[in-house]
Amino acid sequence: MGSSIVCIGELLIDFFCTDVDINLLEGQNFQKQAGGAPANVCATIAKLGGTALFSGKVGNDPFGQFLKKTLDDVQVDTSMVVFDDFHPTTLAFVSLQANGERDFVFNRGADAFLVEEEIDTVKLNEAAIHHFGSATALLSDPFQSTYFQVMRNAKEQGKFISFDPNYRKDLWKNRLPEFIDLAKVGIAFADFVKVSDEELTLITGINNLAEGTKYLHELGAKIITVTLGSEGTYLSNGHNSEIIPSVKIKSIDSTGAGDAFVGATLFQFAKGKPEIEDFEKLKEIIYFSNKVGALVCTKVGAISAIPTVEDILSGLS
Repeated sequence: MGSSIVCIGELLIDFFCTDVDINLLEGQNFQKQAGGAPANVCATIAKLGGTALFSGKVGNDPFGQFLKKTLDDVQVDTSMVVFDDFHPTTLAFVSLQANGERDFVFNRGADAFLVEEEIDTVKLNEAAIHHFGSATALLSDPFQSTYFQVMRNAKEQGKFISFDPNYRKDLWKNRLPEFIDLAKVGIAFADFVKVSDEELTLITGINNLAEGTKYLHELGAKIITVTLGSEGTYLSNGHNSEIIPSVKIKSIDSTGAGDAFVGATLFQFAKGKPEIEDFEKLKEIIYFSNKVGALVCTKVGAISAIPTVEDILSGLS
């Protein structure tokens, strides 16, 4: 397997309210950060020394330029980023309440309008691994249709497909059954699936790790990881399963930890075709990825918190 990985999905601006325990109605101060799960995955791969390409759409505005520069600065290949002259860059506004609940407003923009004709198929086809981990791609057409068509094409070409359903409650209000049906379509295509324990129960309706994971295997997934926070990650290849421990850290901000986990896993898969039957090797890969995800939690921000290989080896971020 070659070394390049393409991630398709959203690249957006997160405006985090820095006022303590204030809702968006009262909030006055906001910090601008690059966001979007596929972009975080790309940044992780690149910072670890891999080759990552981001495919997605932003507005032809200062925010879109800022997002491209953010990925350029960490050596992500942004040649597949499309600038939209008609729709602004997607924005999300978030504040955190004392009880842990988020106040969230999402202004969808350019990422929703990516069509297949705008994707560089030559670069897409050159990539060995295709990652589909967008939180917004499943929401509506035209991007939803584009997303699944690219996935079908990758499957037909025998590409290694990675899928993270990336459920966000704030985005799927009153549409949960639709999300579940669409997530199952993505899982059926995938060689590698990453879900949280919450997503596993949500998608399968089963509140049991082994039984829920078996259900995803029956849909078509080959390698499945279920992230369990500080407890580690449940790993299954359909024959063997085990909880792979994480490392002990003092968590400051968990934003982007799951994306960093996925990026670290794909970075290792890209070194050579992952042998699904080699469970011991898979365990080594997931332990490394757990460490990357944990270290991201020790800093504020998603992309800025991603460790390098040197950070991983030293155990410090």
